[in-house]
Amino acid sequence: TLEQANRYLDQFYLPQHNAEFCVPAQEEGSAFIAFLNGSLPDILCQQHERVVGNDNRVQFERLRLQIPADPGRHHCVKQRVRVHRYVDHSLALFHGPRLLPRFDPDGQIRSTAQPLAA
Repeated sequence: TLEQANRYLDQFYLPQHNAEFCVPAQEEGSAFIAFLNGSLPDILCQQHERVVGNDNRVQFERLRLQIPADPGRHHCVKQRVRVHRYVDHSLALFHGPRLLPRFDPDGQIRSTAQPLAA
């Protein structure tokens, strides 16, 4: 039963495991450091590389994500881009560090080149 398994873990396994692998810290204090910069949502999302097709679209699963023209670049044909899928299932396209459009989970453009709220 679950109770027996938990009792075994508490009484036998964990004490043996800790005796074998537990070592004292070399220094006093915490080893954690503060997160200083970057976008946690962009770090903690799924990232997939794709190549932009001749129609300036990216195929991602069942979606065809259209990249709109902008003053800096009229098309991204044959360029490698990253598709970011966030925890809310929204999507974004990146060309290197440059944000292209953001999409809702259904592939509709949500916004273009606006920073993600952290």
